[in-house]
Amino acid sequence: MIDCLLHTPEGVRDFNIKETSKKNELQNRIGSVFHRYGFRDIQTPTFEYYDVFNHERGTVDIREMYKFFDRDGNILALRPDITPSIARYVSTYYKHEENPVRVCYVGNTFRNGKSYQGKLREFTQAGVELIGINSEDADAEIIALIINSLSIAGLEKFQIDLGQAGFFKGLAEEAGLDANEEEELRNFVDEKNFIAVEELLTRCNMSEDLKQVFLDLPKLFGSVEVIEKARKLTNNEKAINSLDRLEKVYEILCDYGVENYVSFDLGLVNCLNYYTGIIFRGYTYGTGVSIVDGGRYDTLLKQFGKDVPAIGFAIVIDELMLAIERQQISLPEFNIDTLIIYNQQTRKQAILISEEFRSKGMNIQIGLLEKSLEDNIEYGKKHGIGGIMSFNDNEEVVLVNLQTMDKTVVAINELLDRGEKA
Repeated sequence: MIDCLLHTPEGVRDFNIKETSKKNELQNRIGSVFHRYGFRDIQTPTFEYYDVFNHERGTVDIREMYKFFDRDGNILALRPDITPSIARYVSTYYKHEENPVRVCYVGNTFRNGKSYQGKLREFTQAGVELIGINSEDADAEIIALIINSLSIAGLEKFQIDLGQAGFFKGLAEEAGLDANEEEELRNFVDEKNFIAVEELLTRCNMSEDLKQVFLDLPKLFGSVEVIEKARKLTNNEKAINSLDRLEKVYEILCDYGVENYVSFDLGLVNCLNYYTGIIFRGYTYGTGVSIVDGGRYDTLLKQFGKDVPAIGFAIVIDELMLAIERQQISLPEFNIDTLIIYNQQTRKQAILISEEFRSKGMNIQIGLLEKSLEDNIEYGKKHGIGGIMSFNDNEEVVLVNLQTMDKTVVAINELLDRGEKA
């Protein structure tokens, strides 16, 4: 029984001190970019009523949700996706707001995936939602924000794939696919499962030309020339309009100077079917899945009573950390500047000095002298502490710089005047 308590359930994990420090650094860096683009922080509950995330909203498969009951018998769910929570929040608190709403967040999401896939079931997302604007400029701004966020995180080699949900939806409407057929085909196209796409199309009643377009969808990826190639495959008005918009977004991204990070994938149709326009995913090497997912969802808020367009994205912090580690990108870690050790006679002076240094922004650890100075030096080196102050009975302090191992003896009454740190 005790052995069982020492392990975490499948799909969740502990983060050690160093990992947590790096994770906080990443979140702070990314959050600073969100703020510079004018987005403000909000928090939504970790669990909500199940209906916020149900299949009609277009969110994840019901089988991937953690569901439970409250004492009154209501069905609740741990949030598998934060965007529906944001949609509910904005529809509630900004119901009559006519100006755009810009919000950002950091939070954990939960998905009960299949066993033995090696995927986390609890993971952290950092994202933004821009609500109330439907324009190519808004689309491009969000993509530029993603690129700047990944850059400040330390990545140099990454790619943002752009797709258009409207392109697929236009073709699906022309083909007369029912909801189940459309969802099944969308999943196969998104997975680039060519054989499954072909098998499904053989069961559907549509023209051979239209079947060929669907078969070509998973192959329509690459540079901006993909847009022109796709135009030659169809005359569907909705699909063509989607391509026109995608091209305009690319032109604006060129104005931002970030076009080198962008590629196109018209087979990118995403399993979250609330997307209505541009959709995107971010990739880098060192992880086998996307580190960013997002897109335009102009009909989602209407389901909560506020009919406004919206676009947003989420960066998966855990996957980003994995990529950064495998790419050997260094991140600063939180460190203790100084360890102050004292005895019974020098406690008061040590506390006064530690509080003075803390007031100046230093990270100070303090403790009663129970081991030798040499033992404390070894402890400090092991835990990445910058230096040691050791008080003694002679109204003196021994300062040890643990990087250079230089030692200095200073009178206690001179220490604050000098403003030194070990």
